[in-house]
Amino acid sequence: MDNRPIGFFDSGLGGLTTIPPLAKALPEERIVYFGDTARTPYGSKAENTIKQFSMQIGDFLKSCNVKMIVIACNTVSSICLDMLRERFPDIPIEGVIDPAARRIARICTQNNHIGIIGTKATVSKKAYENAVRSYKDGLNISTVACPLFVPLIEEGIEDEEIIRLTVKYYLDDFIKNNKIDTLVLGCTHYPFLQKQIERLYPEIRIINPSEEIIYRITDVLEENDMFAKDSSCENTFYASDLSDNFLNMINGIFDKSDFKVAFKSFEIK
Repeated sequence: MDNRPIGFFDSGLGGLTTIPPLAKALPEERIVYFGDTARTPYGSKAENTIKQFSMQIGDFLKSCNVKMIVIACNTVSSICLDMLRERFPDIPIEGVIDPAARRIARICTQNNHIGIIGTKATVSKKAYENAVRSYKDGLNISTVACPLFVPLIEEGIEDEEIIRLTVKYYLDDFIKNNKIDTLVLGCTHYPFLQKQIERLYPEIRIINPSEEIIYRITDVLEENDMFAKDSSCENTFYASDLSDNFLNMINGIFDKSDFKVAFKSFEIK
């Protein structure tokens, strides 16, 4: 048993999409979440900059005495996972890409046409292609970067027509030209657009890595005998810029839920 919280972090709001599946699957667990909302998005930044930011946040989460760190960001998972594991060898650290890659390899065949959408950094690193092919080779995989999705979500844009046109701009030709039948939301921000994507392309199967990571978290907790029980810890959400949109997003996610939330800001120097 280990009642310390699990640390989650993301470049901003996107990693919040991993929390409801955790609350449903492992209601005893408590979390410390950090969203780097002041410096988002990460996907268009230089690799060394992303590494520097990630090390700073890792140091902060370690100071919070977390028992595990979940990189709830595909960009950071694709660039910084090994580096963070070397920096914090005593803390289990997991990213969101590998669990999703395992699911893709398990359910897809060579007859499928898999589309992966993500940030420029995730796509350029070929993170998903490499991970999937480490489990199953010969699959048809196409990728496209959708750089406007993250700022659209971070800014809290709710206009249906703007969202619809932006989704169609990136996905219409991509899906048609590549005959996509399975779409991977390769950024934890993208589940916020999942309903719109499903309405526009109802025939496509969607894989959401924000849900797949829960299976890996469960395995790690079981392997290390770290499940929480009757924890008195409070769920805490930190942000480098505690904006109204960050607060509203959390309140919306946990509406009518008994998942208690405390808000704190934290400025990374």
